[in-house]
Amino acid sequence: MMLQLGLLLFAFIITSLTIVPYINLLYKLKFQRLKQKTVDAFGQRTPIFDRLHHQKAGTPIGGGLLILIIVSTVFALLMPFLQVAGVPITQIHPLGAETRIIFFTFISFGLLGLYDDVMKFFQVDRHRFFGLRLRHKFLIQAILSFTVAWMLYAWLKIDILNLPFLGVFHLGLWSIPMSALVILSFTNAVNITDGLDGLASGLLMIVLFAFWIISASILDTPLSVFLSVWLGALIAFLYFNVYPARFMMGDVGALAFGATIAVVGLLLGKVMALIIIGALFVAELTSSFLQLSSKRFFHRKLFPVAPLHLWLQHKGWEEPKIVMRAWLAGIMLAVFGLWLAAI
Repeated sequence: MMLQLGLLLFAFIITSLTIVPYINLLYKLKFQRLKQKTVDAFGQRTPIFDRLHHQKAGTPIGGGLLILIIVSTVFALLMPFLQVAGVPITQIHPLGAETRIIFFTFISFGLLGLYDDVMKFFQVDRHRFFGLRLRHKFLIQAILSFTVAWMLYAWLKIDILNLPFLGVFHLGLWSIPMSALVILSFTNAVNITDGLDGLASGLLMIVLFAFWIISASILDTPLSVFLSVWLGALIAFLYFNVYPARFMMGDVGALAFGATIAVVGLLLGKVMALIIIGALFVAELTSSFLQLSSKRFFHRKLFPVAPLHLWLQHKGWEEPKIVMRAWLAGIMLAVFGLWLAAI
């Protein structure tokens, strides 16, 4: 635990030293949220969203890229150093395969998000070849999710579903679509939640703390080291992301982080704990899914606006109140999820 705490502090310091110059660079490049009328998945205007979020125009985006670079670089250099230094390393999966899966998920989903951020910045028409329409983005996410799910099954033989009070079930090849669904769902859930200052990043911090405890308790050194570095960088980012945010995570961070926390849950064999600990992400995704389904099949809105955090804003809740109460709910859900994981 001493090693992991030290790495958390190290990542926090490194990120803290680089984050202000990075924000200044984003301003210099004018890589900022544009002031424009947004549309939903059906091409319809979203006046409620525009009214509630118009003040965020001009805020730099792409903060997730800094975390992605720092965490990947530190983790890539750290693991070989620990082996050379003779630090005892214990793991529940083959070291090489586990780290390759983590890197592939973290970086591939991050690159997809970065591409989408850049296309939005340059206002590329989504109907053109280089534009990324929602269906294309979802298709690429699905392909990446199934690729990672296949890696988990083929390389690490992960095919279990651990249901508290019911036992452990071996799913065989059916674990691939199940794992892909979990990864795809959390990828979009975090992306949807990243709408208020500090909401997604704060909830991610809570989820990572919970899984850090689990990984440390089962002595999975590579995973606990990765989570330590990620946590340190994320806490430094959150300092500048709370209301009013100096900069935003962007799709580059939301997609990479959502997919990776799903993979962490799968690596630990704690899918149900993941769903409980990340229940607010699930609620955000579910509210958006129900809204889109209602529009698609019944041609009417189920809610005045979705997702959940936007509906609360529409009801008159102030942004900091929504975020703070979400964090408190997230902490209690994490405690409940840790209790379930211990069963």
